[in-house]
Amino acid sequence: MEPRPSAAPRPWPLYLILLLGFFAGGVAERYFRWLPGSSGYAPARLGHTFDIFWEAWNLVDDHYVDRSAVEPERMTRGAIAGMLNSLGDAGHTTYLTPEAFQRLQEDIKGEYGGIGARMTVRNRQPTVMSTIAGTPAAAKLKAGDVIVGVDGHDVAGLDLRRIVEMVQGPPGSVVRLRILRKGKPLTVSIARARIDVPEVTGRLLPRLQPGDAPVAQVAIANFGEKADGQLRRILQDVRAQGARGLVLDLRGNPGGLREQAVALTSDFLTGGLVFVEKNAKGEEKPWAVAPGGVATDIPVCVLIDEGTASSAEIFAGAMQDHKRGKLVGTRTFGTGTVLRTFELKDHSAVLLAVAEWFTPAGRQIWHKGIQPDITVSLPQGATILRPDSEEHLDARTLAKSTDKQLLKALELLNKQMSAGAGPAR
Repeated sequence: MEPRPSAAPRPWPLYLILLLGFFAGGVAERYFRWLPGSSGYAPARLGHTFDIFWEAWNLVDDHYVDRSAVEPERMTRGAIAGMLNSLGDAGHTTYLTPEAFQRLQEDIKGEYGGIGARMTVRNRQPTVMSTIAGTPAAAKLKAGDVIVGVDGHDVAGLDLRRIVEMVQGPPGSVVRLRILRKGKPLTVSIARARIDVPEVTGRLLPRLQPGDAPVAQVAIANFGEKADGQLRRILQDVRAQGARGLVLDLRGNPGGLREQAVALTSDFLTGGLVFVEKNAKGEEKPWAVAPGGVATDIPVCVLIDEGTASSAEIFAGAMQDHKRGKLVGTRTFGTGTVLRTFELKDHSAVLLAVAEWFTPAGRQIWHKGIQPDITVSLPQGATILRPDSEEHLDARTLAKSTDKQLLKALELLNKQMSAGAGPAR
């Protein structure tokens, strides 16, 4: 008979360490509100809130019938997104996946993988405002098209930022859009491309009447890092062409960098405040107009709509409070909070409203928006004219345009200039 090997010694020290570790972790979580993997302690005021969260998590993990859907990473991201949505800062405070955060960074730099369409919100519907000449969207979409679905997903109720994220993607990939064109459903497939997006575009508009003064339309699409430099170049160009008045078009502008909002606004003001910022502690910080504005002496009119948000509202509110020019269009989105980007360990990000801002006169914008001085709504299907569309725009086409907001701004500017009035102060 073979000798029976002796039993291996039991690793009691290891068992003891593991037992103490589990006990310590449970005590830490229950009594000190420390969560494994967290960077610190959960606030004591949360009580047993996290107990309920983990109770729900474990129910899903143990009992949900579709096991393929129980993905911890996706569930965690969904929990973060739900937490942020509960704050009520819809369309602004949000969670971005690593892919969405990368696209946001590309947007700010003025370059992204997309189709080349500009969208706004009209009658609470995401609507194509214009397309950029030479891009994939220019051949497939028309101004006024209402987006109702992206790649088979219904977009009803989603904020504009989220819809834009769904449309964007890697160059060469294809996105399927379900749209309503003049009320009729249509599905189009568009190949994405690398789009070089100008932040600011401008052109001299045709004169509607022989005696009208030359007016330029300057459209600010986004307050990205290139915006101020582009604005100054365009202002120099249109003034060299003889422009004596400006229509500043902020329609569909979702905002961008706060510092760029200050820089662009300062180009049109001689002094005072651009806006006032108040943080969670109630501390206020005034943001003053920067010296050296390049267009403080030219009459202006500002176009706004439901898609005008965030930094674009800072600009519009300051121009209105300083009586620099009339605001024409519809009430803006009403963002009213200053976003700060917090990048997480997996390169996803939380865009969190860390401060609320007020106009120079102390008006609150959050959930209220900026009301125009003159309300002009566009009918469904109206075409918004922009400097990078209607390349050969003439006076007759402009006069017959459905862009009643632009036509109203031209009317106001011509009256102001014919009366010999300078910029409002």
